[in-house]
Amino acid sequence: MNKNLKTYLLLGVVLLIWSIIGFKLINTLSKEPEVPTIQQPISAVPKSIKTRDTFELIANYRDPFLGTLPATKKKPKKKVVRKEKVEKRNIVYAGLVSQSESGRSMFFVSIEGRQHMMSERQKIEGVTLVKGNGKSITVRYDGHTETILLQ
Repeated sequence: MNKNLKTYLLLGVVLLIWSIIGFKLINTLSKEPEVPTIQQPISAVPKSIKTRDTFELIANYRDPFLGTLPATKKKPKKKVVRKEKVEKRNIVYAGLVSQSESGRSMFFVSIEGRQHMMSERQKIEGVTLVKGNGKSITVRYDGHTETILLQ
């Protein structure tokens, strides 16, 4: 085989391979219109639910190691604790004044529209000031504790 024949033969093979690749690429890019399929309505039939058969193991046989019968465990009755709804009182925290020498703070607290100066652990109109800082106070009334932010 001479040199030109080999070159033309290899050129033909390369063109054949590239034409196959190009043909596949063009077929994938050009989509043909899809034929619409007609769906038939599906009838939904619910499956019947089978109830499970329940059982309980009663293991009241003699302990093989101790030789005793197991004691029956009694479940204690749980006490239902119902919290009584405490009527929320109108309490507003307005600010505080600190004494630099003693370090005591007096808090301006408005209870039901009337303003009071309170210190910690002081009780006015059934409201006890538990603790406080510059941002919030904690008060207790009718057994209910509430944190009130600075207004």
